[in-house]
Amino acid sequence: MHLARAGGLRWRRSALLATEEDGMRRHERGGFTLIEMMIVITVIAILVGVLLPSFRGPQDEANTQRARSELRTLATALESYYIHYSNVFPPVATWATNLTQATPRIIPRMPTDPFNGSNDYQYGLSGSYYVVWSYGIDRAAGITGINSSGALTGTQGDDLCVTNGTATTC
Repeated sequence: MHLARAGGLRWRRSALLATEEDGMRRHERGGFTLIEMMIVITVIAILVGVLLPSFRGPQDEANTQRARSELRTLATALESYYIHYSNVFPPVATWATNLTQATPRIIPRMPTDPFNGSNDYQYGLSGSYYVVWSYGIDRAAGITGINSSGALTGTQGDDLCVTNGTATTC
């Protein structure tokens, strides 16, 4: 009975040493434990959460510059259409088609409002006055059109626009 006990201790001790040696070898190979990986992923997620909102400002500024440039292009296209088509601006319902499929072609494709997803810029017409506008940084339309005296209807807020009307804030 004494021998069995001694043999058992020896076996346990050698099994324990073998396990420790395997762990050392595994650690020496550069492997990561699950907990270490979870900590790294958590730290990365926190950093992304902190840094991501700081990129929103430059992105909005870039979209604002893009919208202003495209609005100037659309104003030039509308004026060109006006000259080519007997001093008449295109109707609101078909203005995009009229500008992109006119003969001669005024613009090759209708640009999309960077603040309004995949939708085109908004267009309003009243007599000989037009307004084209972008939703702006808040992504909500404040301008609703233009009246017959050339004044914008609605509130401009952060909307960007071009017009041949009397508005001076576009």
